[in-house]
Amino acid sequence: MAEFKRILISEIVIPERLRAVEEEHALAIAQSIVEHGLINPITVRATPNAKGGKYTLVAGAHRIRAVQINDDVEVEAMIVEGDKAEAQLIEITENLFRNDLSVMDRAVFVQTYREVWETKFGKVEAGRPGNRANLAQLLADEAEAGSFSKHVADRMGISRRAVEYLNKIAQNLHPDVRAAIRGTPVADNQSALLKIAKMEPLKQRQAALAFRAEPDVKKALALVDPAPALSKTQAEQGTLLSRLVTAWEDASEETRNQFLEHIGLGETTDPLMAEIRSEADSD
Repeated sequence: MAEFKRILISEIVIPERLRAVEEEHALAIAQSIVEHGLINPITVRATPNAKGGKYTLVAGAHRIRAVQINDDVEVEAMIVEGDKAEAQLIEITENLFRNDLSVMDRAVFVQTYREVWETKFGKVEAGRPGNRANLAQLLADEAEAGSFSKHVADRMGISRRAVEYLNKIAQNLHPDVRAAIRGTPVADNQSALLKIAKMEPLKQRQAALAFRAEPDVKKALALVDPAPALSKTQAEQGTLLSRLVTAWEDASEETRNQFLEHIGLGETTDPLMAEIRSEADSD
């Protein structure tokens, strides 16, 4: 059962968040609170034995920061019951389906959503018909085994392939990169995130340093991963060209003429071809 009331911010313990607080976003909320009041209360759970406070924040870190910016000492809160896993699910579901999340943050939420779900309800796998749990109190929906991606896709209004892309980003993007690009346009560039996620960890850490010096995606990645070396086919063709040039330079005039005849540039009235022959004969 949930309880709604104003509580002291000083009594709220704020654990590490999946989504770091962005000051600009908090400032925008602070201005909105001044003009319209706090439209959505924060969510906390009662933790009387918690070190440093009576409540633990479940959702609303940006709103708390906004209230602090406005020099308020209290905040409107919805106090819910539940353990740590349930609190994480509430935090994730409140944020996961918001439109203001960047691609990177959405990816982290999707991945953590699944991890917390599996911790609480069991592995999400095909062929496990017993793994079905009703989350009406949190999601007003059901998620069943073997269709986790579909469930999230349906809730978010995106394709299952998009959910798979988010999973790849969340699973493979290095923490250093996340920290370096958070709050920048790169964090919302799915193509760039997928490209970075494919890099080996060392390259990703180098990319993180590059992004701090160069915000442009292409320029930053060029610092870490210069233009790729020639492919095997390109290298082989380059070798053949070098051999052809060497053979031409070593060939006699008669041999050169035979070669030109062979490629259809023997006796020709075409001015350009005649010029080529003339230059070839003068070498």
